[in-house]
Amino acid sequence: MIDSFAGNTTKPNPFEVAQRQFDIAADRLGLDNGLRQVLRTTKRELTVHFPVTMDDGSIQVFTGYRVQHDVGRGPAKGGIRYHPDVTLDEVRALAMWMTWKCAVVRLPYGGAKGGVVCDPKRMSLSEQETLTRRFATELTPLIGPDSDIPAPDVNTNPQTMAWIMDTYSMHQGYSVPSVVTGKPIDVGGSEGRAEATGRGVVFTIEQAARELGLDLANATVAVQGYGNAGSTTAKLLHRDYGCHIVAVSDSRGAIHNPEGIDPDAAVLYKGQNGSVSGFPSSEPISNEDLLALPVDILVPAALENQITEENAGSVRARIIAEAANGPTTPEADQMLYGNGQMVIPDILANAGGVTVSYFEWVQDKQAFFWTETEINEKLRRIMLSSFDEVLQTAKREKVDMRTAAYLLAVDRVAAATRLRGIYP
Repeated sequence: MIDSFAGNTTKPNPFEVAQRQFDIAADRLGLDNGLRQVLRTTKRELTVHFPVTMDDGSIQVFTGYRVQHDVGRGPAKGGIRYHPDVTLDEVRALAMWMTWKCAVVRLPYGGAKGGVVCDPKRMSLSEQETLTRRFATELTPLIGPDSDIPAPDVNTNPQTMAWIMDTYSMHQGYSVPSVVTGKPIDVGGSEGRAEATGRGVVFTIEQAARELGLDLANATVAVQGYGNAGSTTAKLLHRDYGCHIVAVSDSRGAIHNPEGIDPDAAVLYKGQNGSVSGFPSSEPISNEDLLALPVDILVPAALENQITEENAGSVRARIIAEAANGPTTPEADQMLYGNGQMVIPDILANAGGVTVSYFEWVQDKQAFFWTETEINEKLRRIMLSSFDEVLQTAKREKVDMRTAAYLLAVDRVAAATRLRGIYP
């Protein structure tokens, strides 16, 4: 999955960043103070401290979070991440971003997110399973197929979701596959889910390139974060469009080859060696150098706050496609927009994952499944139409793509809140 990165010395509070992004849209929309307060804060937050018996018989207490930001448009939806640096404010921000992401692509969901403070890379598979099942039990008051549907995120995967689904089902007394998405296909997962986030990023890059008159067959690409989203984006851009992948990185290092890197070979090498660092026929570079390479397309696919006021001036890519959540701060956004660079915001660019998660949930609900071709065609239609809506809004309002996406998303969530009213 996506790893953390060095080289970023300034780390703004992610929830404050998310709120500032919301405020920009709320100001332009003229939201009244009451509605602004509702949408600017989270609806529900759960913090749990739970013991896990480790393989050596010792007991460790872990801290976990689940935050629901808004459920006005439907059940809460959002991933669960395992990482040593998970904080409540990070989870709050990610939950808020999920609300806007679902609204941008018109999914009937609200936003949620979860996380456990741990380092799964230092845990055995059995310890990860025990932790997951205990955390899922702690989440039982919140999660459910009609209330809050988790999915994979940083350092979690289909196996993690299978454990959560099984744990929830054991408590119910019958199988409930629709309680999570991103599951293995054999237990109700969807075709096309594994590549969905990266594929959605690629669809938005295709549209951005068309708008800018960029020939993808000759385009150069740098990918920061060579996990699922980053590696899939690289593979599809190379295979389907002929792009040249000239740099990739993970938490242990970055590599560069101006003649091009075989994205499939890099995935294989990372799987065998734990990192892309040392990949043959490449030179090591720093994370900051990767962000500053003179490429056509930069894909931040790591964690939050990678492009900031301090380094945005050195970013030279024409298109910055945010496969990660929150990689660019508001100050950096304005600098990039002022330089004529197009940022495809996270709530649009990486919405392919939650879109196919929605497809999986629908299929589980009706116990009828679609082919991968059908999944990819539906995803393409949604991503292209959503990109066009955001682009047209940006042109009409004379704003950057992120502000345009937020204008659409916040307006849709605000409309749902007004229509439903304040209970009681």
